[in-house]
Amino acid sequence: MSHENYQSIIETLHECMSTCNHCYDACLKEDNVKMMAQCIRLDRECADICAYLEQALGRGTPFVPELAQVCADICEACGTECKKHDHDHCQKCAEVCFKCAEECKKLAS
Repeated sequence: MSHENYQSIIETLHECMSTCNHCYDACLKEDNVKMMAQCIRLDRECADICAYLEQALGRGTPFVPELAQVCADICEACGTECKKHDHDHCQKCAEVCFKCAEECKKLAS
């Protein structure tokens, strides 16, 4: 599949990466950072795997299904954790992560 065929998922991955990075940064500024530790950790994991998959798709990796499934799993974990927190940045991150997870699942199958 060519790079153009992946354009929609690449945009979704980029949005998720950016949103997770914003959530990560905002969580570090919260009063109780310790309470946000798992959210911060998963924001980083999610941003990293989204960035990696975005790059891998751009260069035509043969591991699309495997990488997409890992990305979906991490996006779901991040979304689930973010959903636990009432902060606007966490709620937005959860929404974007769940959307990205769904797109990655389609790519994995």
